[in-house]
Amino acid sequence: MAKPSGSTSIPVREADRAPSHRHLLDRSGFGYAAIDGQGRIVEANAAFLRPFGAAGIADLPPFEEAVSPKDRAVLSVARQSRLPGQTPWELRFRRADGSEFWVLASFIEPPFLPGGEDGPALIVQTVDVDERKRNALELAERESRWNHALESAGQGVWDHDFTRGDLFYSRQWRAIRGLKPEDPIEPALESWIKTVHPDDHAHVREQIRRQETGEAPFSVFAYREKHRDGHWVWIESRGAVVEYGPDGKPSRIAGTDTDITERKEAEERLAHMSRRLELALGISNIGVFEVNLRTGESKWDDRMIEMYGFAATPDDDAWEAALHPEDRARARERVAQAVAQRRDFANEFRIVRGDGEIRHIRGRAAYYVDLAGVPRLIGANWDVTEDVRLQEELQRAKVLAEARNRELEAAKERIEYTALHDHLTGLPNRRFLDETIEAAAVRARENGDRLAVLHIDLDRFKEINDTLGHLAGDRMLMHAAGVLNALKGPSDFVARIGGDEFVFLSQGSGGRNLATLAEEIVEAMRKPVLFEGHVCRFGASVGIASQSGATIDPRQLLVNADLALYRAKNRGRSRHEFFTSDIQAQIIVNKQTADEILTGIEQRRFLPWYQPQFCARTLDIVGVETLARWDHPTRGILAPDAFLKIAEDLGCVATIDRIVLERSLSDFAEWKALGLGINKISANVSSKRLHDPDLARSLRSLDIQPKSVSFELLESIFLDDCDRVVLENLAEMRRLGIDIEIDDFGTGHASIVSLLKLSPRRLKIDREIVKPVNRSPGQRKLVGTIIEIGRSLNIEVVAEGVETPSHVAILRDLGCDVLQGYALARPIPAAAIPDFVARQEWRSAAGNVCDIQAELRRSVAR
Repeated sequence: MAKPSGSTSIPVREADRAPSHRHLLDRSGFGYAAIDGQGRIVEANAAFLRPFGAAGIADLPPFEEAVSPKDRAVLSVARQSRLPGQTPWELRFRRADGSEFWVLASFIEPPFLPGGEDGPALIVQTVDVDERKRNALELAERESRWNHALESAGQGVWDHDFTRGDLFYSRQWRAIRGLKPEDPIEPALESWIKTVHPDDHAHVREQIRRQETGEAPFSVFAYREKHRDGHWVWIESRGAVVEYGPDGKPSRIAGTDTDITERKEAEERLAHMSRRLELALGISNIGVFEVNLRTGESKWDDRMIEMYGFAATPDDDAWEAALHPEDRARARERVAQAVAQRRDFANEFRIVRGDGEIRHIRGRAAYYVDLAGVPRLIGANWDVTEDVRLQEELQRAKVLAEARNRELEAAKERIEYTALHDHLTGLPNRRFLDETIEAAAVRARENGDRLAVLHIDLDRFKEINDTLGHLAGDRMLMHAAGVLNALKGPSDFVARIGGDEFVFLSQGSGGRNLATLAEEIVEAMRKPVLFEGHVCRFGASVGIASQSGATIDPRQLLVNADLALYRAKNRGRSRHEFFTSDIQAQIIVNKQTADEILTGIEQRRFLPWYQPQFCARTLDIVGVETLARWDHPTRGILAPDAFLKIAEDLGCVATIDRIVLERSLSDFAEWKALGLGINKISANVSSKRLHDPDLARSLRSLDIQPKSVSFELLESIFLDDCDRVVLENLAEMRRLGIDIEIDDFGTGHASIVSLLKLSPRRLKIDREIVKPVNRSPGQRKLVGTIIEIGRSLNIEVVAEGVETPSHVAILRDLGCDVLQGYALARPIPAAAIPDFVARQEWRSAAGNVCDIQAELRRSVAR
């Protein structure tokens, strides 16, 4: 380092050259260190070493490393600015253990030593300010937290220092009033008071006076101040004297302002509601009471006290004492039940006032628990004595009126008897028809003529009524009446017997061709009808019954025509059917079968049979399909085609399904216990049962092990638009671990999208598709495609109708998963399953279908 001319040097390296100076530095309270040209600390006094916890300079790193990395950038600037009288720099030094401390550091360039000897390149003087600095940082942090807390609480801070004339307002204080941080604040009271609501001027002035005079060292008051955008805000101001002047008066006042507009508005709404409630209670003469159910203490308002006729505040037993003796037990029991059940309740009883007057009281009460956990009853009573008396008078008047009206009712019935026509269509009504057919039957019996009844029901009438409204429906009925009137001959009779049903009565010896007449009716009803711009189309179904001679029974004719109509509608509608002896016989058989079905359900004669299902690769039995059978007491075991249609008409298919499913679950549990290897049972589910809202509840009541049961849905079912009930039932099945299978796949119109949407566990290929695979390459290709679709969608494929060994081989080669059919097993009862599994004869029978069929027959016979 170059030495300036004329400079003097201070010997700082060797203590013997300047002993007094060295002694002075060692005793100095300031830290001192000398730095050489390489940045090493070559000398330091005790005050410098002490904060480092170092015994000597050997324990110190190079000077720059002793400075905290956070302040080294400051160090470089400070060293370049070494000037006499410079302001000390705040720096952090780092100890050997990594902890840091604060100092004030001054950097001095020393004079050179005489004789050309090199002295230190830099002298550093330090003052330990660590404690002071940390206290300042902690104070700043506390102040920051306090300010943030006030801001978060929505409180604006203000500080009036009168001594210094300093007025401080925080950002939140300004925000409450809609002011920006840079907006000026008028310090003069008279200027600021203009922003205060006129009604609050006097109140605010008085509170400020009490603050500034010291009369109120701490004050809280609320007032309204105009927001910058023009609306009024409620402000709660809290202020306290924090400093006093020499004269004993406040010299500094500080506090917070809080926006309480929402609270004030809520209080006003509550007060308004309370006023309205009080007014309503006063007008209606409703008394209010409250009872502490723990202590029995009760509180009554003035209306209650007046209602019960007490002269003073009643005691806790006053209510029970005032009850009418005949009502006391019932009223008390009502209260006791409601309190025990912790529910609201209503009560009606009589009381005996102090003056002996009996009054009728009606009340309602609610049970609740207050914030202290005390159960209470709050309620209201109102006097309904006048209402009760009025009702009693009305009841007496009603009894008298009913007695007087009996004669009027008889006359009314005679008048209604004469009203024989339908008011809408103008056609005769059912009453007129009954009279007419009786008279026509008498004439026909006397003359030997034929009497015919055509019972007509409109098709799709309900859809028109539901979509276009009753006015459109009425128009269609009037049109139908016009059609029938147009086809009516001189001796015919037409009546509307209710809803969309009509009767056409044809009589006379000549008679008309009834089939032709029925066709004319059906054809005429098919023609479109225009209604308010809508083209309405409907049709008609006709049931025909006729008799002649002395055997004519008019009532039976109507019944027979109705039965024929039922068959016409079942066979496709918009057609006609004649009543025949076959219909009558079928009705008798159906009635007998229906009675037997209901008896069979009661006696639980419906039971499951099972057709085993086999792995196509190993021919191991993997499951069974549950098939409903009816153990008829005289006809033996009956398949569903003998009873299903009638059971559907009776609405008991779901009951039969449940019985069969319950028994199959019991059988399945026995097979599991025997270790037969049957891991799954499947059962058919009808569309009607899928639409049953109680299906999910019914399934939950059964002991169904997950993945052990699957339900088979017909393809035609799952392709329909599923309503909410169906979707909920399907979801519940999956939650219970029940798999979904698609039965008879290939007979409907399934799409890949439909399969993806339903995500079934299995597809069962319909037997009509499977049967031709042993003789039709195209059919084999179709079945192979279905199997490939199932594999790509991770859906197991089951083939039904496997009837020959070639079916087994072909389907196995095509990759089918499961086989089911007569080639392997016919349906058998539950009792035959263990022996069937033990014998394993289907394996050899896969090559000899006839033998296995014979064996199954023998097994069933046993």
